[in-house]
Amino acid sequence: MADRAGSLSQAAARLGLGLLWFLSHAPLSWLALVGRFLGLLLYALHRDRRRVVEINIALCFPDWSKAAQRRLARAHFAALGQGLFDVTLAWWASPTRLRRLVSFRGREHYEKALAAGPVILLVPHFVALEIGVLLSTERPMANVYRELPNPVFEQAFRAAIGRFGATVITQSEGVRPVLRALKEGRHLYYLPDQDFGERSSVFAPFFGVPTITLHAVGRLARAAHAQVVPCYVWQKPAGRGYEIAFGPALPGFPSGDVQVDACATNRAIEDGVREHPEQYFWVHKRFKTRPPGAPSIYS
Repeated sequence: MADRAGSLSQAAARLGLGLLWFLSHAPLSWLALVGRFLGLLLYALHRDRRRVVEINIALCFPDWSKAAQRRLARAHFAALGQGLFDVTLAWWASPTRLRRLVSFRGREHYEKALAAGPVILLVPHFVALEIGVLLSTERPMANVYRELPNPVFEQAFRAAIGRFGATVITQSEGVRPVLRALKEGRHLYYLPDQDFGERSSVFAPFFGVPTITLHAVGRLARAAHAQVVPCYVWQKPAGRGYEIAFGPALPGFPSGDVQVDACATNRAIEDGVREHPEQYFWVHKRFKTRPPGAPSIYS
């Protein structure tokens, strides 16, 4: 019975992927419109996830009015819905189409860091972050990710990320293949802002909230003598494409102090969130792990 259920699940996943592949050929303006409608529908129907988003926004923007916080929550779900189709373009669109859809800002910061040696791109969880796969068409790239539970989606993800020559590394493989990739000249596409518990993490403020923060960025930068460059991937309005923006390499990083470095990475993430707050991944329980003695936020 379990084998049959697994087979049905995989068949459904293949059917879903086939539909997404078909839709990926549609104009982005149309995909954005449909995606934003689906996102607003999810906002209306998914009470539990809406509550998570509203809690996160209230914590990070306590000075905003309740009405402004609700508008941001709705805007986030609209951007999240479009993000589903952003993934389809990242996975299946040609390099030519992606280049046509993407513009760059602050690219001089990225080029300057590359000229000096290894680079770690600090990529916060914005809804369009998959579009950053375009960077692997220009420079060798390594992507660290958490394995997907569905084997069909896992296989599709690895094929999509690797189709332009990127190296894919799972978190379970540890730090050695990451360091090897950096030393081979690959830049690292690194997502630092998820809650993986207290192991290999410290508490650092994120919008003033004590937040569990990975200190791997500083450790990797020190071991590989790499510069850390903030990289933000954003949707443009009305399906007009995407912007990949780079900030200056983090100064004095790593400092040698894991707490100082964690604060620096969170400040870099905050800079991007303030520019496009509706596109940050608020549906994630970012504050699930709490400091000792602090009450749970989402219960």
